Order: sequence, then structure tokens, then C-alpha cells
Amino acid sequence: MTDVPASARREVERLRREIRRHDRLYYVESRPEIADGEYDALMRRLKAIEEEHPLLRTGDSPTQRVGGEVSSGFAPVPFDPPMLSLDNVTSAEEFREWDAKLRRFLKGEPGTYLVEPKIDGVSLSLLYREGLLVTGATRGRGETGEEITPNVRTIRAIPLRLEGDAPALLEVRGEAYMDRAEFAELNRREAAAGRSPFANPRNAASGSLKQKDPRVTASRPLRFYAHSAGRREGGPAIASHAAYLDWVRGFGFPVPDTVRPCRDVEAVLGAYAEIGARRESLPYEIDGLVVKVDDVALQRILGATGKAPRWAIALKYAATQATSVVEEVLFSVGRTGVVTPIARLKPVPCGGVTISSASLHNFKEVSRLGVRRGDTVLIERAGEVIPHVVKVVTRAPGGKKVVPLRKCPSCRAKLVRGEDRVAWGCPNPECPDQLKQAVAHFFSRDALDVDGIGEKLIEQAVVKGIVKDPVDVFFVGREVWASLERMAEKSAENLVQSLDRAKGTTLPRLIHALGIRNVGSRTADLLAREFGTLERLQEASSEALERVHEVGPVVARSVAAYFADPRAGRRIDRLREAGVRYDPVSRSAPGGPWEGKTVVFTGTLASITREDAERRVREGGGRATGSVSPKTDLVVAGADAGSKRTKAAALGVEVIDEAEFLRRGEGGMVEESGKAG
Repeated sequence: MTDVPASARREVERLRREIRRHDRLYYVESRPEIADGEYDALMRRLKAIEEEHPLLRTGDSPTQRVGGEVSSGFAPVPFDPPMLSLDNVTSAEEFREWDAKLRRFLKGEPGTYLVEPKIDGVSLSLLYREGLLVTGATRGRGETGEEITPNVRTIRAIPLRLEGDAPALLEVRGEAYMDRAEFAELNRREAAAGRSPFANPRNAASGSLKQKDPRVTASRPLRFYAHSAGRREGGPAIASHAAYLDWVRGFGFPVPDTVRPCRDVEAVLGAYAEIGARRESLPYEIDGLVVKVDDVALQRILGATGKAPRWAIALKYAATQATSVVEEVLFSVGRTGVVTPIARLKPVPCGGVTISSASLHNFKEVSRLGVRRGDTVLIERAGEVIPHVVKVVTRAPGGKKVVPLRKCPSCRAKLVRGEDRVAWGCPNPECPDQLKQAVAHFFSRDALDVDGIGEKLIEQAVVKGIVKDPVDVFFVGREVWASLERMAEKSAENLVQSLDRAKGTTLPRLIHALGIRNVGSRTADLLAREFGTLERLQEASSEALERVHEVGPVVARSVAAYFADPRAGRRIDRLREAGVRYDPVSRSAPGGPWEGKTVVFTGTLASITREDAERRVREGGGRATGSVSPKTDLVVAGADAGSKRTKAAALGVEVIDEAEFLRRGEGGMVEESGKAG
């Protein structure tokens, strides 16, 4: 270190402290202070100094989260004490029986219960020595897990170095997971890249953690929260589980803000009902609650059985599953050409809706499940995820086997296997079904948002050759629309007017509408804020794209490849010819209505969707989060607002209604008008 200038050492330490502080503000306190570009600038500055002075590079540096080494396997990691699973109950009656059993065992009261959300993710063990992360492992079978330290290091919610006075050895246990919005965005990217989407957030988290290349894990939106204690050497005496969670939160670990103490059984069941009623509005998927005896001394007295602690139980919600009969297996061609097998089912109620079809994901999954026409299958619907087939329940005698396709069901082009060696796709850019999906996407709610362009209308326009590219829709006259089935003069006039209105849009919506592989609405928003105009985005290199916060090499290559294709240039020229213009919001420009604000939505909004509301906050310079904390600036409460409103009032956070949110959002945005290109 003698050859390294003292000024460089001081600057490195300053940058590391600053980056760690901003990681904590983002992941633990939900209160970011700087924009993504400013964070990236700090990281680039730190990388540059470490590259200039390699002796300054240490394993706990924020720059070392993603390594380049590909693992050949996962080493076993023993746990002491074991990472036990939980017993579970699924009704109030069963929970009362569990509570009574505790009372009999203790010959007294179990005291306060602590209730936590049972987030559907993957259990992890994180081991720190002298405050530094040294081992990250999955739970495995409980006594022995698998070491995945390089992958764990890529999760920004997990501190590489503990803040404050850390004990000599500390093992923190918790859950790695994906929230709903980020999972949906990941699946959009997977589908756009021709890969099979993940069945649910838990599968996505598990698959991401088991990657041999940590760079793949780094590209996935994994989060983490702490929920349990493991080994410890040193530190204060801790009398309750609630105190333990507060203690580890002080080291920089996220803890769910829905954790709450309950004084008795009825309070637990009240929380169970209240959280269950708003389960679908939570930012993450839960399959129940975890109820723990809060008193650590009582936990020790209760101990554990061979597989589960006696002092904790999973109080689970009824699964959104049902059984139905497979009437037929159809094949759908997506806008990027991926062919997906779909099971057409005998209609059945599931999760509050009637299900008549379910995804089979890909041909490999069809083979694994062994699904045949006539089989009775178990289907599952989780949150906003498309229903999927879980397993075959009853095999139909003489059921007809599903044969994998070799040609596109739409244009008969020979199918090609995707990069993942699982998905099959149609390579024909003029495939009618791809075009139909591309048109539907182009004018969908998250893109140009045009009412009146439904599936039947798109079908006719494509089949008759009226539309050969999504942009063609802008050039179709009222008379042509009126000549199509179910389109009267008034309907045609309304559609033309809607299309005229859609010509004035925002840059994020326009980028999303283009249908670039791996680019969903969130990524489109990031790109728009970084480059400001479509022209600058067109000219951006892969390297420049990869420097954008949250845009990895896969997305960067997809965007660069899209604009390198001459067809993209022609499409943008046609958009300009049609009169499409955008009003992008410059991220760096001050004065947006939500500039620097952290906003939380709760309850049901009447005039706009939750997704649209959150988009407006982002476009206005703010950040929309899913939980209320002391750092929250504003809570927007819709109908049936839940505990977030109550918590906001307790914390003194301003609460407004939807009408006030819309009123405040009308002014103050700094915009830059431009043509499409």
C-alpha cells in the first residue's frame, strides 16, 4: 500500500461508505436520496480508482459483487444448528390447537407472538466473520446446504460488510425472493429473448441462485430479508426475536415492515385475516404467515422436534389450485416467435376467477409432465401469473399423446431452438401470428394505449393484408376500418380519433411499444431517462447501454441489435411520417411534481391502475415503493386502504386520496417535446 497515494486511499474509503449508505437507504429504508445515474457514477469512480491502484481492491468492496468466475459445482455447507423447516396449519381451528399444545408443554402462557409474512422464496444462510461476508448457502436439506457465495454477493440487498460494531461471528438466516413487479418484468424479458418464462417468483429466485455463472444471477432482480438467527459469537444478550430483528436491521439487513407483535391467538388470527384480505396487493407473494414465540428464553425451553422448531408455525392460506380436464393442447406464437403449448381446460373456478386454459411453458415441460388430452390435471394460479399446469392427477385411458411441433402453427416455417435449448420459436419475421401479437403489444395499455384495437379487429386487419407492420395501423382510413366485421361507422370514427390521440405519447411508452427483446415498461423507462430522445437511443453503443443502471449485457445487446436492423430504421421513419411525437421527461431536469419523493399506494384506485400511477410517479422524478417507512414522503390511499394508511398516520406521513394525487401530478413536469426519431 506504500505506493498508493494517501488521497486515493481516502477517496476509496469515502466512495465505499457512500455506496453502502445508499444501498441501505434503497433496500432497508426505502428512501433513496440520489438518482440511479448518480449511484452509477459513484460506482464507476470507485472502479476506476481500484483499477488504477489494484492494491486497494478488497473483497468487501461494492465493485466486487459480481465476479467473472464460472463455478463447476456447489460445495456442501454444514449448519449448526440445522436450518429446520416449519410445521404448518391451514385453519383457525388448527392454529388454536397448536397454541393449546404450546400451553400444555410450557404449563403456562407462551407470551407475545411475532407474526411475519411467509414470503415465497428461497432460504439462505449468510455467515459473517469480523463483519465480512464469507459464506452464503442455500438451506438444502437443513443439516447441509450448498455454498453459493459468489451468487449471493450479487444481491445488493445483502451487505458485504456489516455496519456498526459487528460480532466476531454472525450467521443471519433469511429469504431470497423476487417482488411481483420485478418478476413480471423478468418474465417479459425472458419471453422477448425467446426463453421460457418462470412459473412463479419462487422458481425464478431458486433458478437464479443456482446459476454457475454469477453474472447471470446479477442480472436477476433478487431481494433478501432477514428472518432468523443462526450461529453467533459475541454481541449483546437479546431477549426477544423482535429485538433480534431490530439488531440485524442495524447492520443493514432488510426486514419486512409487516412484522408485528400479537398478544394472543385472536390477535394472530386477526392479522391473518387482515393480511390475507390484501394479500394480492402486497409487493411480494406470500403463502401464509410465520408465527413465532417472541421470547427467546421460551424458545429454548420449547426446543425442536427432529424436523421443526416447536416455537414457530406456518399459518398458511388456502392455495389457489384446482383440478380440471385437458380438452386439447393448442400452440400459441408470441410476438418474438416463441411457441408455447397451452392446455385448453374444462372451465373451473380457481383463485376467484374461472380458468379455461393454462400454460404448459414449453415442449420440454409437456414431456416432463407427460400431459395427454383427456388427463385430469392440477392447475395453479399465483397472483398475476398466468395459470399453469402443476402435475397430472389422473391419467385418461387411451389419452392422445402431445407431439412436439416441427413447423410454426401459423406460417409453417421450420421451428428453431432458442439459445436456452428449451424454447422453440418461429424465425419468420413476417409470421402472421407474430404480427398480430406485435400489433396488440404496440397499442396495449402500457405502450401507446389505444382503445378499440381488439383481437378480432387485429385478426381481420392482418389476414386481409391491411396491416403488415404495427405502424401501418396509423395509415388505415376510417372507411377501411368501417368495412370490417363488427365495425360500424361510429366505431371506426372513434378508433381513428383514438389513434390520433395516441400519436402524442411519452418516450418510455414509445420505446416499450417497439417490442424490443428483453425491454419491458420498466427498462423502457430507464432507457428514456438515460438517453432523453429516441435518436440518441438509436445511436447508443452496447457499451453505453450497458452503463445504464439495471441494464445488463443481455438487454444492451438486444437494444443495440434492434436498432442495427434496417427494419427498425424504416419503422421509426414511418412513425415520424405518421406524426407520432413524444414528450419525454428528463430525469436530470428538476421540477417534476414528484421530484425526490418516495410515494406508496394502498387500496384500490378508481380512475387509473396501480401500474399507471407508479409510472406517473417515476416520470415525475419520484420513486414508488411498496412499503411505508419513516422515510416515506406520501401515501396515496384508494378504496379499502389497509394497514399502510394506518402506519402512515402513526408515522406522521402525509396521506392523500386519488383525486389529490392526480391534481398534484397535473403540473410541474419538465418535458422535452420531440418527433419519433
